[in-house]
Amino acid sequence: MGAAAGGLINGLAGFGTALFALGFWLNVMPPVQAVSVVVVMSVASGLQGVWLVRRSIANQPRRLARFLLPALPGIPMGVAALSYIPVETLKMIIAGFMLLYGGFFTFRTTLPKLERPAPIIECIVGFFGGLLGGAASLSGALPTMWCAMCPWPKAETRAVLQPFNVAVLALACIMFAVNGAYSWDTLILIGLALPVTIVFAQIGISLFKRLDDDQFRRLIIAMMFLSGIILMLRALIT
Repeated sequence: MGAAAGGLINGLAGFGTALFALGFWLNVMPPVQAVSVVVVMSVASGLQGVWLVRRSIANQPRRLARFLLPALPGIPMGVAALSYIPVETLKMIIAGFMLLYGGFFTFRTTLPKLERPAPIIECIVGFFGGLLGGAASLSGALPTMWCAMCPWPKAETRAVLQPFNVAVLALACIMFAVNGAYSWDTLILIGLALPVTIVFAQIGISLFKRLDDDQFRRLIIAMMFLSGIILMLRALIT
């Protein structure tokens, strides 16, 4: 069920595997093992979405680079920040932003539209996305908020979010591997979850293709609101 939920939402929205899968997996496996599995599932489902928007990525390589390149130094800085900032406190703060942002724009009749290019802000968003990815596996939160305010076609929006998340989480996966997180038991769980994740990601992608640009923007804004609720509840319960 966790693999199905995570794969479906990643195929549909381009992010959210961890938020939806961990709700199931944390009930049946230790936290470190659950996170190490969900990182692999996020990359596996995300690669399918990257292939879907490969032409949009090729058409706007500089836009993606403005997010991704600043994120790379942010990842190890986020890992280092865990020594100073409690991860649950950080998750509560980000959940609060998600709820305010998602709640405000979900119930508006008009969507925000930032028409002017803002490359410096995009670099800042990318850096902090990497920072949050290293600190709390929340790499997609800030880039998703920013991209939802930009009136880009849905393929162009996804051409930023999907490869950004895949790249950041792939690096996290390598860090887990270096730290010895992938034991034989964990590899068996990955083998069980992977086919389900891939199938349901394809179902999500087929639903994504039926959305128009405004519907997709409203979807990711609503997803921010729902993700904020899930993240807040998880932080309060644990």
